Amino acid sequence: MNKHTGKIWLFLFLVTAAAAIRFSPAGDLLAIDNLKRYPDLLRGTVQDHYPVSIAAFIGIYIAVTGLSLPGATILTLAAGFLYGTLPATLYVNVGATAGAVLSFLSARYLLGNWLQAKYERQLLRFNEETNRSGSRYLITLRLVPAFPSFPINILAGFTRVPLRTFVWTTLIGIIPGTAVFAFAGEQVLSLDSPEDILSGRILTAFALLAFFALLPAFIDRLRSSKQRPEGESSGGKKELPWTKKRK
Repeated sequence: MNKHTGKIWLFLFLVTAAAAIRFSPAGDLLAIDNLKRYPDLLRGTVQDHYPVSIAAFIGIYIAVTGLSLPGATILTLAAGFLYGTLPATLYVNVGATAGAVLSFLSARYLLGNWLQAKYERQLLRFNEETNRSGSRYLITLRLVPAFPSFPINILAGFTRVPLRTFVWTTLIGIIPGTAVFAFAGEQVLSLDSPEDILSGRILTAFALLAFFALLPAFIDRLRSSKQRPEGESSGGKKELPWTKKRK
C-alpha cells in the first residue's frame, strides 16, 4: 500500500510541476525572439552574476529535461549566446544528463520495474539484447538530435539497462549535438528559428556518427546468426547441461 501511495504522489507531483512550468509565463521566455530583443541586457546580467546564472541555468535545464518539457533546444541556444560554445556545452551537458537521469529513474520506479516483473518471459530476448548491446543503441540515439530526448529517457527506464550505462551514454552521446546548438547560439542574432541549424550536412554528419556507433552491434548480430550456439541440438533447441548424456 505504501509503495503504491508513494508512486501516486510522485506521479501527481511530476504532472503538477510540469503543468505549472509549462503554462506559466516562464514558458514564454523560452523564445528565440527574446534573445534577439534583449541581447545586451541578458549578457550584462549574466556577467554581473556569473556563478548564480550558471547554477540557475543548470537548475532550469534539469527541470525542463527531467519533466520532459519543451524548451531544451532554446535553452541550449541561449547558453551558447550567453556563455560561448565551450562553457555552454559543459553547462548543458551537466543539466541535460542530470535531468535525463531523473526522468529515467522516475520511469523505472513508476512503471519500469512493474513491466519487467509482469512480462518477464515476454521480455527475455529483448533484455538479453539490451544486456549485450544496450549501450550502443543508447549512444546511437543520443548522437542524432532528430531523436527527442524525453522518449529515450522514459523508454530506457522501462528496460533493464543499468543506471551507470544510461549515465555515460547520455553524457558522451549528447556532446556533438550540444556543441552544434551552442555554437549556433553564438550566431543566434542571424537565425530565424532553431530549425535553421539542422542543415543537410549537419544531419548527414550525425547520421554517420550514429551508423559507426551502431556498426559493432550489427556485426555481432551477424556473427551470432551464422554461428550456432554451443549445446544447441539439430532441432534448434538448446540442450541444458543436466540433460546431456554422459559418454
